[in-house]
Formats: sequence, structure tokens, C-alpha cells
Amino acid sequence: MSGETLNSTKPSRLRTISWRVRASILLLTVVAGAVIWFTNALLTDRFTQNTHNRAELRLALYSGNLLSELRRSAIVPQLLARDPELIRALETGDFSSSTARLISFVEEIGAASLVLLDTDGRTVAATDRNRLGENHRQSAYFVDAMRANATVFTVEPRQGVGYSFTYSRRLDNQNVALGVIVVEVDLQKFERAWAGISDAVLVTDSEGTIILATEPRWRGLTEEAALVRQPAQGAIERAIQATSDWTSLSADAYVQGEAVMRKESRIPFRGWQMASFTTYASVRERVNAVLALEIMGFAILLALAFYFLSRKNALRMALFQRESASLRALNHRLQREIAERERMQMSLEVAEQSLAQSSKLAALGEMSAAVSHELNQPLAAMKTYLAGARLLLRRNRPEEALTSFTRIDDLIERMGSITKQLKSYARKGGEDFRPVELGGALGSALSMMEPQLRQRHVKISRIIPDDPVMVMGDQVRIEQVMVNLLRNALDATKGVDDPEIEVLLAAGETATLTVRDNGPGIQDLDSLFEPFYTTKQPGDGVGLGLAISSGIVNDLGGRLTARNGQAPDGKGQGAVFEVQLPILSGEIEAAE
Repeated sequence: MSGETLNSTKPSRLRTISWRVRASILLLTVVAGAVIWFTNALLTDRFTQNTHNRAELRLALYSGNLLSELRRSAIVPQLLARDPELIRALETGDFSSSTARLISFVEEIGAASLVLLDTDGRTVAATDRNRLGENHRQSAYFVDAMRANATVFTVEPRQGVGYSFTYSRRLDNQNVALGVIVVEVDLQKFERAWAGISDAVLVTDSEGTIILATEPRWRGLTEEAALVRQPAQGAIERAIQATSDWTSLSADAYVQGEAVMRKESRIPFRGWQMASFTTYASVRERVNAVLALEIMGFAILLALAFYFLSRKNALRMALFQRESASLRALNHRLQREIAERERMQMSLEVAEQSLAQSSKLAALGEMSAAVSHELNQPLAAMKTYLAGARLLLRRNRPEEALTSFTRIDDLIERMGSITKQLKSYARKGGEDFRPVELGGALGSALSMMEPQLRQRHVKISRIIPDDPVMVMGDQVRIEQVMVNLLRNALDATKGVDDPEIEVLLAAGETATLTVRDNGPGIQDLDSLFEPFYTTKQPGDGVGLGLAISSGIVNDLGGRLTARNGQAPDGKGQGAVFEVQLPILSGEIEAAE
């Protein structure tokens, strides 16, 4: 009886243990399922958000680099348009060293290519010698640059594939268009850099057309058309891996039935937009890795329940700590990058302020030198008149001395006019132009130079037409040009035994004033009109007279030229300066 009771108790205990085991297994399964579901939801949200943040950061870096390249290249045409070697080559037609000069610039500038075009749109110099002789007369970057006074940015389809991005600017000399400098910006290097990442990146212009993309077949299409046209193979396959159906966050976009994470950024340049498509595969892989560890842990817990349950909790805590450390490190890197960008921006502002201050100081120094040079002429004349007046007073001839004082008073007024007019050399006009009779202006200039001419015993030959020669301009500035030319002719004849100056005024299609001397001639015609260029001894001049005169004549719509010619006495070369101004006919004068 007792044996029967023992046997009946044993199955009861076995059934109790089996029920507890089943309950424990069931509870463990429920806990495992709940833990796996919770971990999947939590980590999917977190990893997806991290992927969003990294995609936004990459997009900001890409757009910043692209904008930096465009802004850096925008100033290159403005600098090259002032290059004296290129301007001289366009003027003379000698391009033998222009290509080599452009090649020496291209590596330092970092541009894709540099091209110099003449006024007919023909390539006269280029970093790619194979492009010499090409005609770009119909190209937008040539046509727009010739019409504008500023740098022009152009996007044109390339003959092969992709687009060509160029900055172009017109080269001028004395308001005469000489040609166009074209700088091709190398934006394809960004496409090559983007090709090494798993994201698909595209850039659209203001009209929504794709101009840069990691997939070549996207270029020239809209974003919607490109995503429809793109086949399964290629960049889209790299960008949109198979996304799990149980990703908790909804997709930003669907392409060919696949979900992708789309990020968009505006580039502050001509309405450009940048977009990127990031795969969810990395999110799924990271989540699945964690879930695999959890499932493995719960599988082991089926055999060693309590021990491995505690072990699993420790693993989960370590995982959370590593993830927190990774997020902190990412945050620190982002803060360092932001600080570095702010520092670079401050350095750029300081550099711009220094450049502006240097320009102001240079203009101030040039204007001060010009004022000093121009006042020397009336001061010398005043000194001569004072000496003559002193002599006349000693001889008891006050009426004639009064004439000298009157001329001195005129010279003082002229000095005031010169200081006012010379401001135009540093700051362009706003002057009121009036009809000027060149014969009268020439008489005033000769009257001012009369003491120096009489002292040097210079023979003056003056040929002036009977009819008045009228131009539109400022009489004081025109007289200033005439005085500078007479002064230069007077200085050129210092070493001549019989100095002679010939002044010829003629009226035709233009009003032409010619000043010829019988001096030794001009040795360096190319540098003659550059500021501070002079062949005089130190103290006799600073080389600003002809530069100022050339600027005045250009402001009046004319031109000042110089050449060597036969002297009036048939000996030596002699220098010939010619001023051509638009003539003022009767009809134009009546209209004015």
C-alpha cells in the first residue's frame, strides 16, 4: 500500500516538474519574443535616426564643398582678366607664350581648364593644346561675357557626357574689348568622389534638371524621370538594398517598389538643389546583428536559463554603453567640424578687410603722387611770373607787373581746379561736360607754358584751322592733357641744339591734336602710359603725367596714342603724341 502511494506520488511530482518546465519554457518564450520585439523596435528607431543624421551631415559637407569650389573659382576670371601678359597678347596678336602661361596657372588655380578667346570667339590659348583654333562664337559663355561687364557663369551640355561648368569674363583695355577668358570648373571630381560611397547623390539646377549625379544616365533628366528610367542594375541598386518589411520608420520615398531614405539640401547658388538616397540595409544589418545575439542567448537560456539570462542582461548593457560612446564621439566630431568652419569663416572675413584696406591705401598714395606732380607745373610758372614782376617793379613798370600778378591769380585758380579734377584719377566722374573749343584750350595751355618755352628758346610751330574745332568735355581737364604733352615735349628736347615743337590741330571724323618734337624719340612704347613709368632723372618727375592724360582722354570717349616719327628738321626720330576726341558737329551741339 505504501508502495502504491509512493508510485502515485512520483508521477504526480513528475507531472508537477513537467508543468513547471513547460510553464518556464512558455514564459521564457514569451519573454524572448517580447524582448526581441522591443529590441527590434528600439534599435531600428535609433539606428535609422543615426543614419538620417549621418546622411544629413554628409549632404551638408557635399553641398559645402561644392559651393566652396564654385565661389573659389568665381574670382579666377576677374584676376586673369587683369593679367598684363594676356592683355598684351590679345592686343599684339602674339600668343606664343600665352598657352604656357595658362598652363602655369591651372595647377595653382585647380580648374579643369583655361581657355583664352579673341573677339571672334577663336581659341588662341588653352591649357589643352588640342583645343587651339576652336571657334566658340556661338557659345553662351562667349556671347554673354562679351555683352556683360562682370563674370558670367554658364552650364552647357558637354559633347560627350555630362555638363560643362564655366566662368567667363571679358578682357578690356581702355574700354576696348580684347577677348574672353574662360575658366572651366572641375565639378566632375565631386562625382568621382561620390562614386565611392553607397549613397546615390544628385544635384539639380533651378529648373529641376539633374546636372551632377553618381549615375551618368541621370544627367539631363528630372529627378522623377531619372528614378523611373534607372534600371535595377547600377547606382540605384547600390543605393536601395532590400529593405526589411518590418522597418519601423516609414520610408521617405519609393523607387521601383523599394524604400529609400531621401535627404534634400538647398545650395545657395542659382537655385541649385542636392538630394541623396540612402539605403536602409545598414540599419537592418545592425539590428539583425543584435537580434541574432539575443536569439542565441535565449537559445542557450533554454539549457541554462537563469545563468544565461543574467549574462544576456550584461551583454545588453554593454551594447547600450558602446552605442552611447559612439554617439558621444560622433557629437564631439560634429562640434569640432562646426568650430573649424566658424574659424575659417572668421579668417576669410579678416582677409577681405585687409584687402579692402590695402586697396584704399594704394588709391590714396597714387592720388597724392598725382596731385604733387600736377601742381609742380603751375608752381613753376608762378615762380617765373613772380621773378618777372619783381624785375618790372624795380624798373618802375607797375602796369606790366600787374599783368604778371593777374596771371598768377589765374594759376592759383587753376591749381584749385587741378586738385578738384585730379580726384577723377582715383574715382570716376560724374563731371558735367560742355562744348569746348580746342583752339582756345590750346591757346590757354600754351599761355601757361609760355615762360618755360621762352626760357628754353624752343621754337613752337602751331597749325590751327580757321573754323572752331568743338568737342564735348571739360575744358580744364583738356587743358591739363595739353599741358602734360607740351611739358613732355619740352623735356624731350633738353639735349637738342635747336629744340622745336610742332602742334597741329585738325578736324575730320574726329578732332585730332598732334604734338611732335625733335627729341631722341621713345624707347619703350609698351610701358609709356603705365603709372610711375618715367625716363627722367630722380626729382624731375614721377611718371604720372601720361597715365593721367590717357585716363582723361578715355573718360572723354577718345584715345591717346604715341609713336616715333621723323622730326620736323629731318634729324632724329622725334616723339609724336596724338589725341583723338569725338568731334561735336552742329547737329549734336544743337541737340545738347
